[in-house]
Amino acid sequence: MPDADYLGAARPSLILYLPHRPNGLERLQQYPDAAELIAANSNHWRKIVNLLAKVACPMTQEWRHYRDTSLFQENALSFAPALANGECWHWIGGKDNLLRFTGLQHRARLLGGAPGVSVDAERRLLLTPYPDYRQLSNAVVAQLRLSLEEQGFYGRARS
Repeated sequence: MPDADYLGAARPSLILYLPHRPNGLERLQQYPDAAELIAANSNHWRKIVNLLAKVACPMTQEWRHYRDTSLFQENALSFAPALANGECWHWIGGKDNLLRFTGLQHRARLLGGAPGVSVDAERRLLLTPYPDYRQLSNAVVAQLRLSLEEQGFYGRARS
């Protein structure tokens, strides 16, 4: 039976934690598909999925193809306020969402050139504003990608 708080890869490279579930989650859990998630939901979810693809895609310019073919085979969304185990990176989107993670210990430092973004490389933790284009512009995404690249995120073998 699928976990009601999770959508995506069993062994993800990156998990984006959000406070709200999309419509049709139960159906999507069987066959995760970015296009279906977007079609079943509002423009709000299109932005979230696009930002996840822009950050997670190994090749910056290929994020649309990656979104449509590999996004949920290699990454995940979680709606529970608890970090999953494993070697993946954890992305908590939004200050209010971060408050749900009671007792979370981290040493996240502000990322230069990326307002509101903090990174704790040791814990593989990204703290950002809620994933929306106004708060996570292409320039901010580029800084976030650079930080992940420095940590070897894009060079590691994907399961």
